[in-house]
Amino acid sequence: MGHPAAVWPNRASIETTKDWNGIEQVVIRNPQGASVRVSLHGGQVVSWRNEHGEELLFSSSKAIFKPPKVLRGGIPICFPQFGSCGSQEQHGFARNKSWTIDENPPPLRPNHSQSKYFVDLLLKPSEEDLKFWPHSFEFRLRVALSTSGDLVLISRVRNINGKPFSFSFAYHTYLSVSDISEVRIEGLETLDYLDNLLRRERFTEQGDAITFESELDRVYLSSPSIIAVLDHERKRTFVVRKEGLPDAVVWNPWDKKSKAMADFGDEEYKHMLCVNAAAIEKPITLKPGEEWTGRLELSVVPSSFCSERFDNL
Repeated sequence: MGHPAAVWPNRASIETTKDWNGIEQVVIRNPQGASVRVSLHGGQVVSWRNEHGEELLFSSSKAIFKPPKVLRGGIPICFPQFGSCGSQEQHGFARNKSWTIDENPPPLRPNHSQSKYFVDLLLKPSEEDLKFWPHSFEFRLRVALSTSGDLVLISRVRNINGKPFSFSFAYHTYLSVSDISEVRIEGLETLDYLDNLLRRERFTEQGDAITFESELDRVYLSSPSIIAVLDHERKRTFVVRKEGLPDAVVWNPWDKKSKAMADFGDEEYKHMLCVNAAAIEKPITLKPGEEWTGRLELSVVPSSFCSERFDNL
């Protein structure tokens, strides 16, 4: 991926490097060997590995790494919108902008800042951005790795405008799975959802769990703070914890749509699943000076352990 440009003092586990396009990245490693890599293009997490070096996020083998194309995989940041809306580009502009390392971020709440290994990034609107979305803001993103290898993303959006503005948001999380037909999602049963394949018509989930036999693209509304994604073949479970993000988007393109995407392999839908912590149905509105926080925590546990714990929760 390039040669380390700098190793930060007193944080021996954090280094800056560059990808083959010369775009700066930050690599965080914990003492146990887990790692996360985040690109300053889009503030996008492009890799998350466990202590054995196994990649936990999906990235397409046909992904285009050159801006302005957004990398197909990892965790793109969707702001100030999710989906398509008017003249704005799909999923908003934040995932296609250059972020900077924030050397002096304002403090987080104590319960949000427990991880020792992290980087803080900052996005402010350019003059061009203000033409399309005329609202001044500061978007701060903390990417953190716990000692147990959990990945934590904390987004803070502050209105420094003279008037209120509203936005929608999502962590567009591509999880790596063994075989989509062997995956189930627990925690979304009985919820209402908007079906993006049927013009966002509203339905109620009837299944005991979500399983996959065809294309699926849904926004589950008022979802719980914990969702489990069970990968039976690998006998492991992704546990998705979220705060400030009431909705959850579940997406798999299946075969037909996979073949229509230039930056996605024809058969890769079998090995990925998007479960996005999001705020979509009810946009977030900030008055001047107000700040919103949205937190995502991803962990991986053995499936047997998780099922017991999840039932208790």
